[in-house]
Amino acid sequence: MKKYNDFDRFHKNFIILFYSTICWAIIQKTLEKYYILCYTIIYDLSMVYYPKGCDGLAVINVSEEELKEQRFFIQRVKAVTHMFDHKPLAFTHSYGCQQNVSDSEKLDGMLADMGFDFTDSPENADLVLYNTCAVRENAENRVFGNVGALKHSKRRNPDMIIAVCGCMVQQEHIAKRMKERFPYVDLIFGTHVLHKFPEMLYGIYEKGSRLICIPESDGVVAEGLPVRRTDKIKASVPIMYGCNNFCTYCIVPKVRGRERSREPAEVIAEVRRLIEDGYKEILLLGQNVNSYGKDKGMAFPQLLKELDGIEGEYIISFMTSHPKDCSYDLIDVIADSRHISHHLHLPVQSGSDRILKLMNRHYDTGRYLDLVDYARSRIPDLQLTTDIIVGFPGETYEDFRKTLELMERVKYDSAFTFIYSRREGTKAAEMEDPVTDEEKGRWFRELLEAQGRIGENAYARYVGKTLRVLAEGRGRTDEKLLTGKSRQNIIVDFAGDDALLGQFVDIRITKALPWALIGELLQ
Repeated sequence: MKKYNDFDRFHKNFIILFYSTICWAIIQKTLEKYYILCYTIIYDLSMVYYPKGCDGLAVINVSEEELKEQRFFIQRVKAVTHMFDHKPLAFTHSYGCQQNVSDSEKLDGMLADMGFDFTDSPENADLVLYNTCAVRENAENRVFGNVGALKHSKRRNPDMIIAVCGCMVQQEHIAKRMKERFPYVDLIFGTHVLHKFPEMLYGIYEKGSRLICIPESDGVVAEGLPVRRTDKIKASVPIMYGCNNFCTYCIVPKVRGRERSREPAEVIAEVRRLIEDGYKEILLLGQNVNSYGKDKGMAFPQLLKELDGIEGEYIISFMTSHPKDCSYDLIDVIADSRHISHHLHLPVQSGSDRILKLMNRHYDTGRYLDLVDYARSRIPDLQLTTDIIVGFPGETYEDFRKTLELMERVKYDSAFTFIYSRREGTKAAEMEDPVTDEEKGRWFRELLEAQGRIGENAYARYVGKTLRVLAEGRGRTDEKLLTGKSRQNIIVDFAGDDALLGQFVDIRITKALPWALIGELLQ
């Protein structure tokens, strides 16, 4: 009996020891994982610096006090770059729309004020900045490829600062990928904090840490930022930002925020200064310029009237228009103006009312054709262009044929055509898309052939006529010629001296190509 009790006690102690050992091992493993997790978080935080304002922006109009603070950081960065043993060089590149190009002019303006010169080669740069686009997957892939190629440059020059900003990184899944796969990128910031660029750049120089700033926001309007324009003839002027249309295929409202207009007085004053400084073409920008002024008490046609009244010889163009907001009033203002371009870019996207509804475009083909007919009746020399998407989710060949029929009916001077590109975060990305890429490709080629036939003789109506042309540079058809744009925004090549660049000249058209006109200078 005693022997059995000793064995039982031994067995019980063995069981307790065995399970205690297992529990301790589990605890150790858990603590180890917890330590690694904590270390990772601490390391990550030590490498990522979030400046003030990156937790979300509540303001819409950036205050003068905030701008003054950024001017302070400009001087702080300038003091840093002044200590370099050479003049620091920046390489900047924009992808996508004219709005991105305009944003980059502001970033370049701040860089110039911070002591940077500019280079055409990223390999020679002390700072590389890519301003990105999210509209199509191809643009994103180019960014990833170009950023990936900088890995070796960063290895050769660890002091190089690499920055990526814009619409692409405003998307959460892209920002995450950029952060995880490209650890050598020093600065990642979204569309709503462009005005904070000096503060962010100084944060990198001061702390030597990575910086990510991508707040959720309805957007901001920041006036008074420095601008560096390299073109001395044409200038872009943003008049509004953001979009409220939420087309189901488009990511822009998510990355650019809600519609917000600049003050009319600010726009008019900027355009007046540019004209006084000798600029001859002013391009008004907005995701949907026709929505301008809904929050300012001055609609877009009224703004155009005000700008058209400025004295001087110049031309005003604008992009992009949305048929939903295009009005007879707008067309009348263009028709009666002295300076506004006779070019209307009116994206139809599809000729099928069913697809237009799926796209959430807020108009049908009847409304669209009514606008086209009225515009051509009021502006006989109008050049009309459009955007068309092929292969939208759920589109059938019957829907596609309706687009071809609309093209034949309207007879666009030219069309920008695209195969549908799926964008994560959009409604269309969740729709069934049974048509194969191969089939969409066949539709696309059919569309190109149709527009080619329509556009082949589109400009023949100008042969023998005289057009007023703004001379802009060397010829598109022949480098021995000069090139320019007519009031209809048509490329015109002609023989002439470089002294004519930046001037309006009269050109008699002698030949029409599918995409340009050839003419001779009238003395």
